Amino acid sequence: GLWGSLTAVSPQDWEQRQEEDTLLIERILLLVRNVLHVPPDPTEEQGVDGDASVHDRVLWALHISGMDDLLKFLASAQVEQQWALHVLEIISLMFRDQSPEELAALGQGTAGAEHGEDTRELESLRQREMAEKRSRALQRTSRHSRFGGSYVLQGVKSIGDRDVVFHKGLHNLKSYSHDLGKE
Repeated sequence: GLWGSLTAVSPQDWEQRQEEDTLLIERILLLVRNVLHVPPDPTEEQGVDGDASVHDRVLWALHISGMDDLLKFLASAQVEQQWALHVLEIISLMFRDQSPEELAALGQGTAGAEHGEDTRELESLRQREMAEKRSRALQRTSRHSRFGGSYVLQGVKSIGDRDVVFHKGLHNLKSYSHDLGKE
């Protein structure tokens, strides 16, 4: 129903949305906020240890429906600032049963593992790149250059009273004449 019609609207189409679409989005956000705002009832939730609470099951349903992705979009999109307080309140209610210390420790654990994995991957990429650079450098030195160099023949004058600049290899110097290359 309501959620399906909201997810059918792509972020590109939101700029052209109608007033009723804006009201629909606000109502959905208020509904989610009100559902998450319901306090836990310990007498009703007497399950086995390890069972998910009603709050956790609601959060899982929101995740399965894609609502968490929509909340991230609304929180980060510059054009959607009108929903910022609703989204902030919903996120606050999502984490109400968690202590800041638990969340920080959980984030550090996964971030540390991901950071270590990223570091290892970057190091292997760097090693591969260095090996490729070394192999290219070896190929470059083994290739013979066709450029033989330029030499100034002192004592042999060219036009304008300057010394001749000879562009061939030194082994061709014996066959030098002023007519070289003037067919």
